[in-house]
Amino acid sequence: MSNVSTKERILAAAEQVILAQGFAATSIEDILQKSAITKSGFFYHFANKQDLARALVMRYLNNDAAFFDSLFQRADELVEDPLQRLLLFLKLLAEAMQNLEQAHPGCLVVTFTYENYQLDSQIDDLMRSGVKSWQELIAKRLAIVCKERALPEGIAINDLADMFTASIEGGILFSRIFKSNERLVKQILLYRDYLMRLFV
Repeated sequence: MSNVSTKERILAAAEQVILAQGFAATSIEDILQKSAITKSGFFYHFANKQDLARALVMRYLNNDAAFFDSLFQRADELVEDPLQRLLLFLKLLAEAMQNLEQAHPGCLVVTFTYENYQLDSQIDDLMRSGVKSWQELIAKRLAIVCKERALPEGIAINDLADMFTASIEGGILFSRIFKSNERLVKQILLYRDYLMRLFV
C-alpha cells in the first residue's frame, strides 16, 4: 500500500473515532485498531497526536472547501443572477445533507474547539482560519448580490455570513442529537428563505 493511501486511511479512521468519542478520549491505539495500521505505520506518518490533529484539521478544511466550491461551481453553471446562484448553492447543500446515508457525523472543528485545552496554538489558528474562510465564502457572494440589491438597513454582510455557519453548525448538532439530518436540512432551507425575504 502506498504512503499516501496509508496516511489517508489513518486520517479517515481517526476522524471517525474522534467525532464519536472526542479527541482526549481517543488513544493512538483506538486509531490503530480502527485503521488496521501498525504503531510503526502510524509513527511513520505522524510524530504524535498533536501532529495528527493538525493534519486532520487541514484535511477537514480542505475537503469542506472543495465540497463548497463544487456546489458553487454547479450553481454558477446553471444560473446567472448572483442571488439565484447563492440560493441554488444553499438548495444543493440542503439536498446533499438530505442524501447522506446516516446522520451527519459532526464537525471536526467544533469537536476540537470544545477540547482546545488539549491542542497547541497552531491548531487553534488553523481552526480560526477555517471558520473565517466559511464566513468569507458567503460574504463574498453576498457582496456581489448587494451590488444589485440593497440589504435592509441595520443588517451587515459579515453578520449575515456568520449566520450561515451558525445555521450549519447548529443543524449538525441537531443531527447528532436526534440521529437524523432533517433539522440540518431545515436550517439550511430556513437560511435560504431568510435571504430571499431580505432581498425582495
